[in-house]
Amino acid sequence: MCSPSATLTVWASSWLAGRSAPDDVLAALHAWAPRHTIAAGDPLAGGRTDLPWSAHGTLPGSGVMALLKVIRETMARPGSRLRLVLPVPGDVRGVPGGTAFAADAIDAEEGILIGVPGTDGTGLIPQWPDEDTLQWTVYSTPIPVAAPGPDMSLGEAEYAMREAVRDAADALMKLHTTSLGAAESDPRELIEAELADYSRHDYPDSIPLRARRILDTADHVAAILTVAQREPASAPTSASAIGAQESLLRPLWDAIRSARLVAVHASARGDD
Repeated sequence: MCSPSATLTVWASSWLAGRSAPDDVLAALHAWAPRHTIAAGDPLAGGRTDLPWSAHGTLPGSGVMALLKVIRETMARPGSRLRLVLPVPGDVRGVPGGTAFAADAIDAEEGILIGVPGTDGTGLIPQWPDEDTLQWTVYSTPIPVAAPGPDMSLGEAEYAMREAVRDAADALMKLHTTSLGAAESDPRELIEAELADYSRHDYPDSIPLRARRILDTADHVAAILTVAQREPASAPTSASAIGAQESLLRPLWDAIRSARLVAVHASARGDD
């Protein structure tokens, strides 16, 4: 799984549908960090959830069970949905503009929106205050009517990811071929190491097989791109080289985010 927010979206949806137990959700979260805390990100969210809130962010927050309580209570409202968002500068699809949630979600490059589209709801954003702790912040935020991501089917997303594997491999080869020097490490070994990190995170048994394939392939593409960006042989040495690498890799990162959104939301809905 690509992020704590994606993990929580998929597993919480499975739990709420009666296909997983609360302990399954907690186990999936603990694969990201041994300790989870939750606190309010604004006074309105603090008052609604009884979670600690501080203008200076100095409160330690409540334990992870409080996170499940917030999700269950918010989803109890008819028409509520769980939505993953994966915003980055220049691509903020599905994020309510001009909100504290939006600013912090862009900074974290992930988040979850919970509630009825077109009304005020709840936002969740994970951040690491230290390497062993994942802090979940709860926001009171509008829920956009439009879902994040393009109007794309699972079949289209799967095809896009198959194409992206080839394009990512071509990009990696091009960056290594056109750079000075040679990589000291075998890129294939580095890619396998990246994939091993992704594979630590399990999916619910109820996840649609096509969505699982999309997420696995998206992880494969992301592993290739990560290696392409950080390998010494492909490290840009000038402003023009940096721009060329960005132009080459950005469309592939965009395709990964789109496919992940489609697959996670199909899993949350229980689509086939």
